[in-house]
Amino acid sequence: METRMVMKREQEEQSSQMSHSMQLSSQIKKKTFTSSDEEASYSDFYPIIPADVMSVKEILNMESFPRHRTWDILKETLAADEEYVREKWTMFGNEAEKFEQGVIRNQHVLRERVDTLALRRQAEKKKSAHMEYMEQLSRKAPDFPIPLRAHTVWEGMTVYLSCTVQGCPTPEVTWYKDGRLLRMSDQPWNYSLKQKFGLNTLEIRRCSPEDAGEYKVVAKSPLGRVMTFGTLVVNSYQGAVAGSEHLQTHVLQEAQFGTTFPPTWVKESDSLTLQCTFTSVLSASQQDVTWFRDGIQLHQSSSVDIKTDGSNASITLSAAYKEHEGVYTARLRTCDEFQEHSAFVFIRDASAAVLGGPASPLDVQVSDVNKDYVFLTWQPPSADGSSPVQGYYVERCEVGQTDWVRCNMQIQKMCYYPVFGLKEGAWYQFRVRAVNKAGAGRPSMATTPVLTADPLEHTRTMEVKVDRGRKITITKDELEGQVRAPFPPIDVHACEVSNTYVVLSWTEPDPRGREPLTFYVERTLAGKSSWELASLDVEVHSPRFPLFDLVKGKQYCFRVRSVNKYGVSDPSEPTQPISLGKTQAVPVPPHSVLAIRDTDTSVLLKWQEPKNKDDILGYYLYCSEAGKQDWQTINNKPVTDTRFTVHGLKTRKEYVFRVKAVSRAGNSDYSDQSQPILVKSAIHVPSAPSAIALLLCTGSEMVLSWRAPAYNGGDPVRGYYLDQKEEGLKTWREVNVKPAKERQFKVCNLTSEHFYQFRVFAANMAGVGKPSEASEAFLCEKWTMPEPGCPYDVEVREVRDSSLVMLWAAPLYEGRSPVTGYLLEISQGDQSDNWTSLTEKPISDTHYKVSGLQAGQTYRLRVSAVNEAGVSCASLPTEPITAQTRPGTKDIEIGVDDDGFIYLGYEANEMNDESKFLWGKNYTEPIDAGRARTENKENGSKLTFTDPSEEDLGLYTVEMSDNPDLSSSYDFTAEDLERLKELSWQVRNPLIALKSGWQVEVSEKGTVRLWLQTESLSNNAELRLIFNDKEISSTPHRKINFDKAKGLVEILFDPLSPEDQGSYTAQLRDGRAKNQFTLVFVDQKFRQTLALADKKRRDLQRKSGPYFQEFLSWSINEECELVIKCKVTNTNKDTTLNWFKEGVGLTKVEYVQSSGVSQLTIPQVTKREGGSYKAVVSDGRGEDVSTLDMLNDEYDKLLQQLSKQCALSASQLRIQSTAEGVMIYSSLKYYISHLKNSWYYGEKRIDQEARMKPGSSMDKVWIEIRNPTENDKGKYTLEMFDGKETHKRCLDLTGQALADALLEYQRLKQAAIAERNRGKVTKGLPDVVAIMEGKTLCLTCFIDGDPAPEIFWLRNDKEITDETQFTITKEPKCSTITVHNVKMQDSGKYSIFVRNKFGSETVDVTLSVYKIGDKPPAHAVDMT
Repeated sequence: METRMVMKREQEEQSSQMSHSMQLSSQIKKKTFTSSDEEASYSDFYPIIPADVMSVKEILNMESFPRHRTWDILKETLAADEEYVREKWTMFGNEAEKFEQGVIRNQHVLRERVDTLALRRQAEKKKSAHMEYMEQLSRKAPDFPIPLRAHTVWEGMTVYLSCTVQGCPTPEVTWYKDGRLLRMSDQPWNYSLKQKFGLNTLEIRRCSPEDAGEYKVVAKSPLGRVMTFGTLVVNSYQGAVAGSEHLQTHVLQEAQFGTTFPPTWVKESDSLTLQCTFTSVLSASQQDVTWFRDGIQLHQSSSVDIKTDGSNASITLSAAYKEHEGVYTARLRTCDEFQEHSAFVFIRDASAAVLGGPASPLDVQVSDVNKDYVFLTWQPPSADGSSPVQGYYVERCEVGQTDWVRCNMQIQKMCYYPVFGLKEGAWYQFRVRAVNKAGAGRPSMATTPVLTADPLEHTRTMEVKVDRGRKITITKDELEGQVRAPFPPIDVHACEVSNTYVVLSWTEPDPRGREPLTFYVERTLAGKSSWELASLDVEVHSPRFPLFDLVKGKQYCFRVRSVNKYGVSDPSEPTQPISLGKTQAVPVPPHSVLAIRDTDTSVLLKWQEPKNKDDILGYYLYCSEAGKQDWQTINNKPVTDTRFTVHGLKTRKEYVFRVKAVSRAGNSDYSDQSQPILVKSAIHVPSAPSAIALLLCTGSEMVLSWRAPAYNGGDPVRGYYLDQKEEGLKTWREVNVKPAKERQFKVCNLTSEHFYQFRVFAANMAGVGKPSEASEAFLCEKWTMPEPGCPYDVEVREVRDSSLVMLWAAPLYEGRSPVTGYLLEISQGDQSDNWTSLTEKPISDTHYKVSGLQAGQTYRLRVSAVNEAGVSCASLPTEPITAQTRPGTKDIEIGVDDDGFIYLGYEANEMNDESKFLWGKNYTEPIDAGRARTENKENGSKLTFTDPSEEDLGLYTVEMSDNPDLSSSYDFTAEDLERLKELSWQVRNPLIALKSGWQVEVSEKGTVRLWLQTESLSNNAELRLIFNDKEISSTPHRKINFDKAKGLVEILFDPLSPEDQGSYTAQLRDGRAKNQFTLVFVDQKFRQTLALADKKRRDLQRKSGPYFQEFLSWSINEECELVIKCKVTNTNKDTTLNWFKEGVGLTKVEYVQSSGVSQLTIPQVTKREGGSYKAVVSDGRGEDVSTLDMLNDEYDKLLQQLSKQCALSASQLRIQSTAEGVMIYSSLKYYISHLKNSWYYGEKRIDQEARMKPGSSMDKVWIEIRNPTENDKGKYTLEMFDGKETHKRCLDLTGQALADALLEYQRLKQAAIAERNRGKVTKGLPDVVAIMEGKTLCLTCFIDGDPAPEIFWLRNDKEITDETQFTITKEPKCSTITVHNVKMQDSGKYSIFVRNKFGSETVDVTLSVYKIGDKPPAHAVDMT
């Protein structure tokens, strides 16, 4: 027994030693040689021991082996079999030892083979990765270190065109000649191409003129495309240069930028198009016009359309969003460089989604994409709306669907958010809305579609290269074996911490197994061990999980378990205590905002960023006109720099600016506003002068002139500097040290018979500008030719749509005789040499108005001088000028001012502080200060003449000192002088204007009033009244009134007597203005006035009681009614007014006591209205009577007037189609038989016929054409005779009018048939019925229609199909629905719907069910 125990113990020790040795050997080898098959195993941490070497017990007793609850159960099971195992070891001790030794030897051999294979695979993988890495490092876009160069060879020679190209991967090289692909196989005897080590050489043997041209080499790779050009010129032995024409054509025709796009504003979501044109059609080498936004190249896509066509290039964005705001650049390639044009594109906010709502956020970015989780960031909007932004809503949408789903129910205050719970393998788009008190604003631009997938999926797959280019794909799952119960995750930590949520992140277990994994997240308060499930009811697929329900101020620990179909792993190591973060504060606003002048419409804005700038994403800018507080957003995409050029401002307006800083926490407060700045162009150096011309040469001196700079830099040119050099020399020599004030200069100390070139600089307060182009080489030789020199200083003024004025200076060299005149020529186009004479004969003036131009056309002009010897050479032509009136252009106006002086006035639409008005006469003469003076106010100037006479007549001109394009002229003629002198006298000697001359009025009381009225007078006005050559004043009998404000003069006589007969004169004076007015009040006029005054005094006594101010009279109004009225006055509350006809009192009489008007209105006149009418007014003071007889002639006159009024009220003939035919009718206010009417068809009168029947009613006259046809077309006339006059109405029933009438007749005819036969409900249902719950309701409807209509009963617009509760009976003329055991839920709308082929009808009834004991609704029919 002891021997067996010793053997057993020895065997155990030996087995333990071998196991330990095997364990160490396996571990050391694993760490030294790691095969690719073992990378995904746990062999780096736990030993790999074959199952036939170590027992299960030994494995369980290893301290380094991981513990699992399954092992404890297995260990207990093995303990029960310990005795049996020991006996097995004793029985087979020797055999087992030998077997174990053999297995160990085999394991060593097998291990060495596996490790060798793994080492080889690892080396191959590292080599492949290193090669790929080196290839990535060496990747380079194609480039030509040595480009093609131009060659000139003789005909018959061999030439080599070479260039070197670099790039990785190796670029593909293609050769072109004159824009066409060069194929070597077409002419192998002539062309030979060699490509070696990046050197590309094209050999052209025995060159001929056909080989001359432009050669182009294009190198292209996935990283880009580049090209180089070279021109080959072949000299022929005959002297011609083959290919030079192409070279010159290429240089001349190379396109440059023409018109370009300015800074542009576009509303959000609208389309945007930027376009630029070129000076000529783009050559083949220039077709590749590239576009950039903020330095990033734009490419053709579904939302970006790039076009290059002929001489135009454009880019179009189908929908512009704030992300598209920025600097857009068009790049054009030229022969030796790139030309670029850039302009800023501003995206304005679209209309708010709700009134006062915020603008849309921007730059929504998606990151950390997992299977069911993404992380979003964005930037806040620039405009908050009517209240500050409170937060944001995040929305998502699956690609292919249209519904956007909100991701967060609570407002997210920060500009980032984790989105969880997405579907794996789905494509999503996301957008964000800002929220304020008014509601949610417009959504941001949607992100590009994002696929939710495992981001580490590519790391679980490996490709191994084998022989012959084949690959073997190995997945990590295949190497891990059958891992069933999952291991716990590792490295659990918080990857995102906010003040409202925490995002946990962890690493999946390794090995993870082949089965899909999900995760459980558990949490507990820090320091406690009570774990709870944090991912309750949420299936977590990704190693990310956001928690939103944490309590602020508390710390939590988290752990995660892995889950697959085999079970749940042990928990991971818990995290360190985690709590919610602090609320991120908005940034501090910028400061020191400074505005600097830039151009007439832009300002350069600078500011200082805050000290803490770590979280700042950029800046929003705002501007307002000074003093208005009307702040406008400048940019809707944050500016990352601390300077920005603000465009689109109003010239010469003052603006203030302020800035906000932008961060994920929101926008800062506004900075302090800048100091106000006046928008106008900053001062720059002037542009270069041009057109240097030689005016005179004496052999040692030259007189030069030149054209002023096109742009003076915002400040007047203060002088010019000249340089000179002899032809052939490179060094320029300064001519003048002091600036030349005029555009003409004499250069001295020159050498005769030498050629000289000159250039000119212009200078202003900002400095000296760029030099002009060098002049042509002038020969210094004394001029002796008989013809004059050329005129110079040719300028253009007063450019309008159809005319302009041309100015020039006389030549300095006159020749042998004085200059007698000038010839003018014009050329249409920018570069055309086709010159046309403007004048048949020479003109003597040095100015000329060119008329008859075409608006929008471009012209050039030049002048030649003429003397007895001949015509000089022409002057240099002007710059191209477009005949077009500038917007806002105004001409000189002539008039008389308030002081009576004649003046010429001019108003400029563009001015700055340095602008001056330059007045002149006949374009050359200055204004004589003794005869006229100038006065400038704001943007206008006035030339006022002191004492104008014929000496002042002539052509007056005005122009702006800094902008000669703003100019105008006026020809002051003798007619103007005469007209304005008369107006001046009137201004200086004004007359008091008369509104109303002397008037004579007699009042009701018999008083007489003489009066007149003038314009309003001042308080200093004076009046003198002269009667029969004597001045009079007020007396009790004759009162004089003078109202100066109204200009009213009146004389009141009470009473008028014979002594007041005579002439009355009113003499008025008001300052310089005066006038007098006379009334001759004598003879018959005086006697009539005197008699009328006496009569009215007597009537006044008679009218002490009520009386008729207007007696009874009748009239016919526009409504064809008879109106009999009168008017009484002097009534009181006791006064009565009664009407009678034939002694019988009338009651339907209107009487308005306040106005005294009483009238009787008779709507329809008949014979009964004839007779005698009487009205009586009376009270205690007296009585008055008025009568009216409407009999015989008076009654006939009444009927005639009534007929006339009825005829005048008749409308134009109209057409009305009926089911029986066509009716032609005229509508009248009222029709009576006294009005005779007749119908005519053409010239033929229409009598009563079977088809045409005239008719009339109280308000209409018609003729009806039954069963009309095309034969009834023609002219129809209605004649109405009122007893004195005939009134006509005509209608031309032809063409479209007849066709429409016939068509409508057919339609109405068919509709009448359909209406008779359509399905309809003849007896409907009540609108609302009520019934008690539990009762039975029966509703019956009667129907009609042919054919018999179909019947449907509906409940809440759905057909009733339930036959258990509803019973429906249908008969041809009747249908009934019965509702059994009515319940509360049966309440609702019930409808019967009937239809046949002619139509349908629906009748509704609302059923209200009330409970037992309740009362039915008051408005319902109770069916209980």
